[in-house]
Amino acid sequence: MDNTTTFTESCNMFSNFNRNIYINININILKKFMNEDFKQISLKPGFMKHNGGLLFKTISENEYEFKTTIKQNHLNAADITHGGFIAAFIDAGAGTAAHRTTGNTCVTISLELKFISAIKLGQELYGKTKIRKKTKSMVFLTCELTASNKIVATASGVWKILKLSGAESGG
Repeated sequence: MDNTTTFTESCNMFSNFNRNIYINININILKKFMNEDFKQISLKPGFMKHNGGLLFKTISENEYEFKTTIKQNHLNAADITHGGFIAAFIDAGAGTAAHRTTGNTCVTISLELKFISAIKLGQELYGKTKIRKKTKSMVFLTCELTASNKIVATASGVWKILKLSGAESGG
């Protein structure tokens, strides 16, 4: 075996070794995201904390979930969840997803909601947000809410990315 063959084989082994390390690191990062439990993000006094808070988790770099349990103060006069609470819940959860995907504070530019069915007292309300597109200054996303494994609302929105130092998501 000549020196060129030995060198080439050594380079291939090193290249495969580096590729395996890179793949293993990426798999471990994805496992961390996928194994993350829901965490309360409404820690500071404010609107969402006042309304019971928001539990949030990262699924992947472009997918996020959030949830809450419907309480008496979330209901309207018809004893179903108030549309304003549903809108605020989506705004906070999807806005946190925009913040997490960019690392910057994001503010709502537009939010379109479709209310599909009623949500009742005691039901757990889940939101699933998908980041559809991210530019230097905007995040475009969709969101689906479910309760008892039924779609109860859908939304799409646009968030403006702000370049503020020291800002955090507020949930």
